[in-house]
Amino acid sequence: MERRTEIEKVKSLFGENFLGSDELAKIAPQMGIQLPAIVPEIPYSRAQLETQAKDSILILGINKMANGEVLSLLSLREQFGTNPDVYEPCFYNQDWYLREKFMQDSLENKWYLIKKTVYEDSRAILPEKLITKYNFPTAILCAYSFFVNWFVNNEKLWKYDFLWCSDVDHNGDRIYVGKYIDVDGLNKNGFSIHRYLSLKSSYATISMFNNE
Repeated sequence: MERRTEIEKVKSLFGENFLGSDELAKIAPQMGIQLPAIVPEIPYSRAQLETQAKDSILILGINKMANGEVLSLLSLREQFGTNPDVYEPCFYNQDWYLREKFMQDSLENKWYLIKKTVYEDSRAILPEKLITKYNFPTAILCAYSFFVNWFVNNEKLWKYDFLWCSDVDHNGDRIYVGKYIDVDGLNKNGFSIHRYLSLKSSYATISMFNNE
């Protein structure tokens, strides 16, 4: 099948959940991205695409910013900033992760198929119990998909939910991302990047003694 014809058929199947080169070209200035010269073939089977089309995003990954830098969480943070009073979309303002390796990881110039909504049966369950059942996405893929979809579809993915990621920090603590809006309204808007602090020997307690 001729590649353009194939892409148009898949685009028709996914509708707004299809985020390919045409869609990326329209938002390249806002994203600050550099499109690949050659669009790769879609690697997924027709049966898999038909099964996932209603609740998944098919997105073309890229690995370069317009200025030639590698596309990463760090370069996207630089692009969008951390202050919603100045510009949205943005990242939630924190800096603990700036020297972490996963912040420098990029994407490949290939298609990614990523679920659009969380599995309801995965809520409030520890990641070590979920990772054997689900294929956790990378943090950069989640962030990239969030910002692309924001500009293309004017939609906030996972705006109240956190997503477990395949990444860990230098201590081996699991990374989770998402939740653009704080439902309680206490924190400012922003795409969040956090780590789940696993129990280690450095966690302990002291006592405060009351008067007897």
